[in-house]
Amino acid sequence: QVQLVESGGGLVQAGGSLRLSCAASGRTFSGHRMGWFRQAPGKEREFVAAISWGGSITSYASSVKGRFTISRDNAKNTVYLQMNSLKPEDTAVYYCAAGGRAWTAQTIDVMAAYDFWGQGTQVTVSS
Repeated sequence: QVQLVESGGGLVQAGGSLRLSCAASGRTFSGHRMGWFRQAPGKEREFVAAISWGGSITSYASSVKGRFTISRDNAKNTVYLQMNSLKPEDTAVYYCAAGGRAWTAQTIDVMAAYDFWGQGTQVTVSS
């Protein structure tokens, strides 16, 4: 089991920045591919970003590429999502997720490829 706890959400004006953190406990954190997903009201949960177990490979949704950066610190068992140039359409609950060690480009953005999930943190961007 891996327990995930997100933090860092809040209310920010459009154009502002936030950094989300996801602290992991339980099984060896460095053995897991990590991802961020988000879910806006009335919409399905969608992929935001992912990072390989070692941190050398990342992937982003086209809607956030160039604005968001995913990173991890395996010594601190923490994955981060730096969000810059935020837009009102980024408003959502953001979820951290842990998957297996393997990195498969075809499934990296699929919820079913992740085994453990946090409770989410709300991000609200005002216009």
